[in-house]
Amino acid sequence: MSNAEEMKTEDVLRVELEVLKREHRDLDEAIVALQDRATADQLTIQRLKKQKLALKDKIARIEDKLTPDIIA
Repeated sequence: MSNAEEMKTEDVLRVELEVLKREHRDLDEAIVALQDRATADQLTIQRLKKQKLALKDKIARIEDKLTPDIIA
């Protein structure tokens, strides 16, 4: 892969990372809002928490790709 292709891939990953982080924050806010309601649907809250965890995993994988390996 050429250096230009690597930069493009890295730029795409950075954009994807920002989108995923935004989605993660939105889910967090939705969960808090649902929990604050007296008629909170626990099944929906659990589903949102699972989605949030999956996003966190995707974020971690992308951050690992963007972080250069350091040889100790």
